[in-house]
Amino acid sequence: MPLTINTNISSLVAQRNMNNATSVLNKSIERMTTGYTINHASDNAAGDSIAKTWVTQLGSLDVAADNASTGADLLTTTEENYGLLVEHLQRVRDLTEQAANGTYGSASKKAIQGEIAARFQEIARIADNAEFNGIKLMAYTEGGDNSDVGMTDAGISLQVGLYATATSRIDLSVDLFSNASMSGLFKRMASETSESGQTFSAILQAAAGGTDITATLNNEDSMKSFAAACAGLVKSGDTYVLQTNAAMTPKEMLAFIDKAILEISDRVTRIGAAQNRVSSAISAIDVQSQNLTSSLSTLRDTDIASESSNYLKAQILQQASATLLSTANQLPSIALNLI
Repeated sequence: MPLTINTNISSLVAQRNMNNATSVLNKSIERMTTGYTINHASDNAAGDSIAKTWVTQLGSLDVAADNASTGADLLTTTEENYGLLVEHLQRVRDLTEQAANGTYGSASKKAIQGEIAARFQEIARIADNAEFNGIKLMAYTEGGDNSDVGMTDAGISLQVGLYATATSRIDLSVDLFSNASMSGLFKRMASETSESGQTFSAILQAAAGGTDITATLNNEDSMKSFAAACAGLVKSGDTYVLQTNAAMTPKEMLAFIDKAILEISDRVTRIGAAQNRVSSAISAIDVQSQNLTSSLSTLRDTDIASESSNYLKAQILQQASATLLSTANQLPSIALNLI
């Protein structure tokens, strides 16, 4: 190689190698300080695109998990409120069966009527106030005005997946949230008959002194007459007296109360099945999120052990290049010895 003054090839080679070592050193420092091997799209263009997709999916999975948990809370709230209704109805049934026994007089039956009426009022209150985040849980009426109920005729849909497909949703039938007030539970039984063939509406009408109350069962006076039918009383003027019609005794009401309890039990059973689905969805989301996080870590996270080795290697090369560059820069001065 000729000895020149204007062009120092050795210096240029040392500079290039030192720049390369410095670039690797800086990249290693960036990767170890950020914890990511992909800090710019140029680091791994395909990997960067995949990582962004996975990050987006992980964020959506977190929301889906929150959705499922909120749905589970809604179902639990609904179930517990139905549990309260069943407790009141079971007590009403006990009192009705007690009143059906011939050992109770007018005073005792009025006491029974009073407790049953109070139970009915509480059922109506619970049904009207059962709510979750603005959604009425026991107030939907088919074909009625449901503008303040907070749900459509399609019921409630829980978004527990990433996509808009049916497999990413758990649909809760509107039947689970049907009106559970006194009218909601018993009005539909108007034409149904007791064991002796008496219709529900006829029994209530007789207890109410001839007034048909099946359409107004949420009314306080109607509930008192309903309670009178369960207690074996009949309205006479402004008071209630013993029912003398053998076909209208309290035992006739047992079948209707049983039907109301059975309907609520059916709803609770289906709510339990929905809760199992939601729990399964939460578990599936956890598994998916865990595996996606693991894949993202493999793709994007820095292997500190490996990167520290690269860092030390680049540091040594940089120092060696700097030393040799200093030597190479002295080579042109040798030409002075020949002049």
